Amino acid sequence: MRKMPSYVLLRAFEAAARLESFTLAAQELHLTQSAISHQIRELEDYFAKPLFLRKNRKVEPTSEGRRLLDSLSRVFDVIEAACNEVTLAPSSQVLALHCSPSFAAKWLSPRLPEFIKNNPDIAIRLTSGAEPIDLLRNQEIDIAISYQFTHEGPGITSMSLGEEKIVPLCAPELIDASLPVEELMSRLMLIESSLNLHTWEQWFEINHLKNPSTRKMSFDRAALSISAAVDGIGAVLESARFAEREISRGELVELGKGIFLPTTDRTHFLSYRSNAKNSQKIKLFKEWLCLKAGVAAN
Repeated sequence: MRKMPSYVLLRAFEAAARLESFTLAAQELHLTQSAISHQIRELEDYFAKPLFLRKNRKVEPTSEGRRLLDSLSRVFDVIEAACNEVTLAPSSQVLALHCSPSFAAKWLSPRLPEFIKNNPDIAIRLTSGAEPIDLLRNQEIDIAISYQFTHEGPGITSMSLGEEKIVPLCAPELIDASLPVEELMSRLMLIESSLNLHTWEQWFEINHLKNPSTRKMSFDRAALSISAAVDGIGAVLESARFAEREISRGELVELGKGIFLPTTDRTHFLSYRSNAKNSQKIKLFKEWLCLKAGVAAN
């Protein structure tokens, strides 16, 4: 057996020391003041030292009482949290997502409050990283949303999140209406995302334009490239899906819309373990995500 006083005595002490009042402690614990006083004296007898300085209408913990209160407060917090987890366990679920960083920051996170509001019993745990993960080895992850990589193989179910438009974007103040857009493209700083397979070289070649390769800036994340374009540094070649908010707010505009050849690609994929396909939390999230992305759920 653990060598410690009973929980009833410790609970009475914690309440009285925290509230600095036997009367308030009695009200909180639904006991009489004399019962609290008796329990405190029993605890002081156990320790063979006073735990309170008793004044007219107030009590204050002694230095030993203060140390005991500090420790008990932490312990009671842990006990309370453990009890809450057990209470919530039957109805609550944790959905662990692993997502490419820019997709998480620019597209998923702004929409997640809707899913959370509609599914209060599902708690989202979101991690991000550019490198693909092995869902069969990382059993703690429920769903992976990858960039330019499809999780394939036995035991894994994957689906595309639809086609995305890859377009040149820049801040509206960089547009010079007196210049043909083809000439403007040759003057702008070209911003690149190093992980993007769609390069400016390819874009200029597809559009039969000369590539001004001397004015370039590179970032390792699409989110950073888009932010640089918003700041007026230059033009970025990126997925319009990543820049939806910036475009809707007028912070970015598409260059040469209707003039340059359109580029589309399937760049994001949702994957989960096949044996979890009937999991309610996975089904709910997959259906919601597909609705937001405008694709049919498998």
